[in-house]
Amino acid sequence: MQSRKLYKSVALLGLALPATTAVAQQAKKDQVMVNQGKISVAEGGVMSTIYDFDNTAEGYVKNDGTVYYYSNFNNDNIYDHSNNAKGSKAVFTHFENGTGAQNITGNQLSNFYDVVLDNSTKEMAFDLKNEMNVRGSVDFKDGIIKVDSLKGMLTFHQGAKALKPTDNSHAEGYVEKIGSEEFQYPKGDKGLYRYARITAPEHVKDAYEGKYNLDDKNFFRARNAKSGVINLLNEREYWTVDKGTDNSEGNIMLTLSWDERTTPKELLTDPEKELHIVRWDAKQQLWVDEGGVVDLAKKEITTPANVRGYGFFTLATVKTDLILDGDIVIYNLVTPDGDGKNDYFIIDNINKFPNNTVEIYNRWGVKVYETKSYDSAGNVFRGYSDGRVTVNKGEKLPTGTYFYIVNYEYKGTKGSHMVKKSGYLHLESNK
Repeated sequence: MQSRKLYKSVALLGLALPATTAVAQQAKKDQVMVNQGKISVAEGGVMSTIYDFDNTAEGYVKNDGTVYYYSNFNNDNIYDHSNNAKGSKAVFTHFENGTGAQNITGNQLSNFYDVVLDNSTKEMAFDLKNEMNVRGSVDFKDGIIKVDSLKGMLTFHQGAKALKPTDNSHAEGYVEKIGSEEFQYPKGDKGLYRYARITAPEHVKDAYEGKYNLDDKNFFRARNAKSGVINLLNEREYWTVDKGTDNSEGNIMLTLSWDERTTPKELLTDPEKELHIVRWDAKQQLWVDEGGVVDLAKKEITTPANVRGYGFFTLATVKTDLILDGDIVIYNLVTPDGDGKNDYFIIDNINKFPNNTVEIYNRWGVKVYETKSYDSAGNVFRGYSDGRVTVNKGEKLPTGTYFYIVNYEYKGTKGSHMVKKSGYLHLESNK
């Protein structure tokens, strides 16, 4: 059956009374309110439609008031509000006893100030296949909005807030934050709200994308390698935090949370001592430790410094006997074959303590490597003799066991002190 469309080229100007409402009077599913001209809702004005709403490639909408969308929404041209129109609001909900998911689609991005999501449909109340830009807030009253991986994006700009997300109402799929302020992502999966929070980046144009996934066994089956300091890995859930395409410099600290419904109980035996955030290192192809400061009351854990990379994150317990002051972890295998795994002598977090020295000796006690402020400017041990007074400087060293000495100044809440750690290092150089 061919849809009957109501073609309108209208200008709703100066709806000054908040109670003034423009409403389509028939609620047939085969009817569409199509805009081929200009619709303008003034501040304090109210418009609503129980039809599917279609802003065509010729249409223009400026909403400085309140618009209720009781069915589907499509935007193929300009949908915007005035720069200072803080009273602009779009409400996506059902009319009276309406049911079913609402589609939010379109080939052009849609600019909103405040958005209200209020649809009691389970699992997916809103199907987002449009770029939805928000500059005020998204009020998660009821219903889960699923962001399509190919056509959808929910973007919070500088100053925009996510209000009251819950298990019943949150975003599933990628959510983007642009701005220089702390932000808590309203994300979840399979009906559970599992947020991530980032600290304020440096620049107002810094962009970060976030997503949460639950019970993806294939993901962890393909990513099961982990660094030696990691003990038990949370293989039920993971969070994605990536820099946006426009990013150049900004860095963030990351906060995740644990939840007994999703976080394996083996990880929660002693979270204050053992629980850390870990990240999948795509270059090394293994999970690496990002550290963690635990807040037991909030069931949260935060990286102690800016994350050293982006991508996939989850929770894990660590072998605390291998962690030194300042979350320093020393890895004792070097295989400089260019495969991105252990290509150099890795000392996690050493660059947070620039007053440090690293010395390496062969089995006869001859110094073969030394440097100050390790890993601050590419000065890392890659299996070659290097240093001020080392033997055969610049020469590739043979496979074997070596001895390292690491000294660094640790500055904590009770002052500073020197930490010294020594141990054995195995080098595989194919020589």
